[in-house]
Amino acid sequence: MTTLPTTGRAWHLVRRPNGWPVPEDFALVETPVTEPAPGRVLVRNLYLSVDPYMRGRMNDVKSYIPPFQLGEPMTGGAVGEVIASNDERFAVGDHVLHDLGWREYADLKADHATKVSAELAPLSTYLGVLGMPGLTAYAGLFEVASFREGDTVFVSGAAGAVGSQVGQMAKLRGARRVIGSAGSADKIKLLTEEYGFDAAFNYKDEAPVAEQLREAAPEGIDVYFDNVGGEHLEAAISSLTVHGRATLCGAISGYNETEPVPGPRNMMAIIGKRLRLQGVLVADHADLQPKFVEEVSSWIRSGELKYDETVVEGIEHNVDAFLGMLRGQNTGKMIVSLAG
Repeated sequence: MTTLPTTGRAWHLVRRPNGWPVPEDFALVETPVTEPAPGRVLVRNLYLSVDPYMRGRMNDVKSYIPPFQLGEPMTGGAVGEVIASNDERFAVGDHVLHDLGWREYADLKADHATKVSAELAPLSTYLGVLGMPGLTAYAGLFEVASFREGDTVFVSGAAGAVGSQVGQMAKLRGARRVIGSAGSADKIKLLTEEYGFDAAFNYKDEAPVAEQLREAAPEGIDVYFDNVGGEHLEAAISSLTVHGRATLCGAISGYNETEPVPGPRNMMAIIGKRLRLQGVLVADHADLQPKFVEEVSSWIRSGELKYDETVVEGIEHNVDAFLGMLRGQNTGKMIVSLAG
């Protein structure tokens, strides 16, 4: 029988960030590890996810998901290996997806673990292209935005875990034109040369986003997938055609602001153009999971859908990875690896 560790490390939120989070808002704490109780499994985490939505959970405000509690382990997507099981559904050695990330060892209810296969896909992909970000892209584009063949699509944050998949999925389903925005010349090159975007621009350039979008899509856009908010959303409203649709997935440009972020100044256009702007939460679209995995995994196997991961090694660098992701230092999905 494998000897279990007696302790493991877990990240705690120790104070609420004011504006941009800083390392002093977090603490890496040693916690006890014990045999799992009946109906539970003990998992050694191999890959941890850091995602933009986690920033909102650091604020003590009511939202669609409860805030992190001070002085307690933080949570998030993780994939790991079962090292002890007290539930007949799981055996030692099984790989599982669960939500007790930000720690080395996770003791969780077996009901909250989902088996995943390292033979079907690399384990880290269940946190990215085949996981929550991928399903968010799939549901947000095809269901929420009611994508139709021949649409012109604009994606902000297009080199991130969600945006990079949205643009490629739109092309695979017959988009007339796909445009992306990102924050560096390298990312623009990636979008157009690797991911198949028809056009892309750097939102950090001097020209306003609205001007760059008009240049990239002189006939307007039919669908906007918003990961950024702010200036991007205002620009998209101006460029959307009559009966255009926008999926509002994130607003990372305002996550660390200490004052309320002004809304778009052109909201009257929503009325005149009869636009539809709708938010997306991936939890609302669990019914799409089987179709999503089937279609997207086939695209990956055929090489039609590409994905990138930015991997940071070691639990001690979890916060660094999170802060880097907020600053746009990742290409594709930001992953923390404990597998080494």
